[in-house]
Amino acid sequence: MNKKPTTLFEMAQAQLDEAAGILNLDSGIHAILREPMKEFHVSIPVKMDNGQTKVFKGFRVQYNNARGPCKGGIRFHPEETVDVVKALAAWMTWKCATVDIPLGGGKGGVICNPKEMSNGELERLGPDRDIPAPDVYTNPQIMGWMMDEYSKLTGYCSPGVITGKPVAIGGSLGRGDATARGGVYTIIEAAKHLNIDLSKATVAIQGYGNAGSYAAILMREMVGSKIVAVSDSKGGIYNQKGLDPHRVSQHKIETGSVINFPQAENISNAELLELKVEVLCPAGLETVITEKNAPRIKARIIAELANGPTTPAADEILYKNGIFSIPDFLCNAGGVTVSYFEWVQALNRLFWEEDEVHQRLGKIMTKAFQAVLAESLKRKINMRLAAYIVAVTRVAEAMRLRGWA
Repeated sequence: MNKKPTTLFEMAQAQLDEAAGILNLDSGIHAILREPMKEFHVSIPVKMDNGQTKVFKGFRVQYNNARGPCKGGIRFHPEETVDVVKALAAWMTWKCATVDIPLGGGKGGVICNPKEMSNGELERLGPDRDIPAPDVYTNPQIMGWMMDEYSKLTGYCSPGVITGKPVAIGGSLGRGDATARGGVYTIIEAAKHLNIDLSKATVAIQGYGNAGSYAAILMREMVGSKIVAVSDSKGGIYNQKGLDPHRVSQHKIETGSVINFPQAENISNAELLELKVEVLCPAGLETVITEKNAPRIKARIIAELANGPTTPAADEILYKNGIFSIPDFLCNAGGVTVSYFEWVQALNRLFWEEDEVHQRLGKIMTKAFQAVLAESLKRKINMRLAAYIVAVTRVAEAMRLRGWA
């Protein structure tokens, strides 16, 4: 258990092991929590538009359901692996427990390139035990198709079987920006703790997809921060005087990237991570902050909107350097929280106004942040380890009460 992690899932296991050691966790419960409860490998034959049949490989991992049905997105990616899916399913387990919603953790992935597939091909590809949702390269339309297919199999409309659907067919208001909005609520709490005035703060966002672009917009509109740098897979842009997130989004739609934005300097993703800003939001890829670049990180707050952007070795360096990190499964839990809201609304056939969704989300994210912060200050440990302590304690208690160990 003590070897240096070399894969994303081993990184997730190493983080769990550290928390288990602090908690003196029962060895049986620890052993169960180190591995997924169920792991499915499937082959999905799809008739393509040219008449040929192509077989896609897919994975679904149900990590732990001690606290409720397994919740987690479905990713479409040409380089998807079961190792990544297992890691994300584990983090989803801790994420749901950290924000104290009655769900377990799961994740799904299909090896395909949706950029090369038609809507018809995507439709042909793709509530009580497993509740999927959109993730990388999947969207509300695809969730709607999946709900419709399941409903055909059951013979009745089943809106609770999947979340992230279009509002017109059982989706929830407030889902689109939920991940970013939840992250902003945690940044607000972190700034209060550190006595940072966010209306005068500068922000850099690495990854300008759904979460990153909404984070830029909300940090500017909700708290008045200045967005000085953003990036995507092709590179980044920087303007010390600030960027207009809406104009950057429009530029990306028109050109395919944020780079070459007028009145901005092109920079690399690596340079963006090392900018001197108050808030740095990794919102793209995994493991972008490592022991190699961590010593050069200058941000006061790191808000992890991406899953697994920081390695365990980098965590130690950041904590020693006094950088306050809001860990991924706390910071980006707004998405699963509003997915939970959607599930609840679908089961009750009663849907909330958007203001109520925002209010409920803010209350849950603030409460979760304060619980993790209290654990961090009490034990004098970094926020990620504190979040693990909170989450693992809750999952372990559910396992004990259910007689699993």
